[in-house]
Amino acid sequence: MDRFFEAYYARRPVNATFIGVHAYDHLLPDFSENGAGDTLAEMRALLDEAEREEEVATGRGPAEGTEDGLVERAGGADGGGAVGPGAPEAIDRALARGFLRIQAWEFDSTHFHRGNPSTHAGEAVFGIVSLFLTDFAPLAERTEAAVARLEAVPAFLASARAQVRSAPREWTLRAMRECEGALALLGGGVERLIEEGGVTDGGRRAAAARAAGAFADFRAYLEGTLLPRGSDRVAAGEDALALHLRHGHFLEEDAEEIVRYAETEMAAAAADTAARAGDFGAADPAGALARLEDEHPPVEGYYERYHTIWEAMRVVAVERGLLTWPEAPIRFVPIPRWACEAAPYLYFLFYRSPAAYARPPVHDVLVTPIEADMPRAERDRLLRAHNDGVIKLNYVIHHGGIGHHVQNARAFRAASRVGRVAAVDCASRIAMFCGGTMAEGWACYATDLMAEAGALTPLEVYAERHARVRMCARAVVDVRLHQGRMTLAEAIAYYRERAGMPEAAARAEAVKNSMFPGAALMYLAGTDAIHRLRREVERLRGDAYDLAAFHDEFLSYGSVPVALVAKDMVRRYGERRGRRVAPGAGR
Repeated sequence: MDRFFEAYYARRPVNATFIGVHAYDHLLPDFSENGAGDTLAEMRALLDEAEREEEVATGRGPAEGTEDGLVERAGGADGGGAVGPGAPEAIDRALARGFLRIQAWEFDSTHFHRGNPSTHAGEAVFGIVSLFLTDFAPLAERTEAAVARLEAVPAFLASARAQVRSAPREWTLRAMRECEGALALLGGGVERLIEEGGVTDGGRRAAAARAAGAFADFRAYLEGTLLPRGSDRVAAGEDALALHLRHGHFLEEDAEEIVRYAETEMAAAAADTAARAGDFGAADPAGALARLEDEHPPVEGYYERYHTIWEAMRVVAVERGLLTWPEAPIRFVPIPRWACEAAPYLYFLFYRSPAAYARPPVHDVLVTPIEADMPRAERDRLLRAHNDGVIKLNYVIHHGGIGHHVQNARAFRAASRVGRVAAVDCASRIAMFCGGTMAEGWACYATDLMAEAGALTPLEVYAERHARVRMCARAVVDVRLHQGRMTLAEAIAYYRERAGMPEAAARAEAVKNSMFPGAALMYLAGTDAIHRLRREVERLRGDAYDLAAFHDEFLSYGSVPVALVAKDMVRRYGERRGRRVAPGAGR
């Protein structure tokens, strides 16, 4: 595992910056033919080494060293030790093997650096952004690292032109937007950083100008060469999807089972919300949801409303005994001026996971600036869009409160080294795919939990029920896109017609789904697995069951697949009752 993490950080330096490992802050990844080849060879060597160790330890041959066996020996249904606090090394080795298998596929495929220009554009621009989102070091040190990365951008993007000779049209368009964001960052954004930081230029202007020229050249290549060659082929393939489900999420269900379940659940949620729209004086769900916009903060109290709602939700969680609230201070602040122009073009999250290491004492959630001197029509539009329901459900519960932020705070203290870092947000996705069902599953489950606790209004409960339609639709689109049974255009139409999404949102969601196989279904898979686990643990514990204790123990595993946590917790509670639990229990 030491060698695994050394290689991970050295080969993924922008990820390392986001995670809080700062030895590589001056570097960008090497996606050149030689660099990617070296990375792939290194991963295969690590995987071979891990599988030989497994064979020696267990007496099983390579063909028998499946993840089923690994899960069991790490503390699964038939295993002898705990996955979480009891055996962190076992779970880490299993997750590392899964990560290496998936990454080996990525480096061999045309789905990422070899065939997706957005991979390159995103890494290049967030290599800079990552250095200024938090004050993890003095500004002068971060400036020096930024200059080194800026100087590396021309060669990095020249390599991208050599690597990516064709790509799906929508991926190219996304990369072009990211280039626009980079140009905004390297123009006015750099000037504001220099101005607001109160430091000397430090070579930033010249380095930024050279990097901007490289982004402009790359955008011209995308528009003039790559876009005319664009295709609609985005499927990763059934084998690749199965790889992600089994060795990333550790799911026992296959793709068809996931689709059948998602379609059944979506139909139920859609029928329910359609039937209940009249409760809010509306003819359909869209009309009912529009009522949320009527309750919003005044411009004078806009920023304070985030803090007020956050504190109210924390009090509910503590007073209702939902879990032990960690010490993880947070504040809601406007998007920094240096990022405002670039942010709309980028994967610029308002809540981005804190670094697992070298965290600042207070974490910032970035909110849309709304000021009294704005044109009134624009100001009122933004206030309605950032209404009390959106602030509570999205900014506070799902992201900045009991959802992602509490889960991250507990993950950073996990015994599992993978569990500490897997769900950290990086340039375009989380650090390791295996963290997805826990991170997104818990955040969606947490909203259900707060509804149970009485923290939501009836209309907010209705909005969350409608959000389940979208969650289920994501799972269907994820599978069908990567099986090649749904085109990107059909996915966009599916979101519009079945989930009620506007055209722009439907397109953005479908494009993101097409780029990351197995990522969109993790919301539904994780959320419902936590609900099932909770019911099973309550049954096994009987009178000894305690909700807060269940949540505290569950979160202590860190950002690891919910399926593994469920196996371990069900096995251990079953043993405490003096019996073995059948394999597959807790699914």
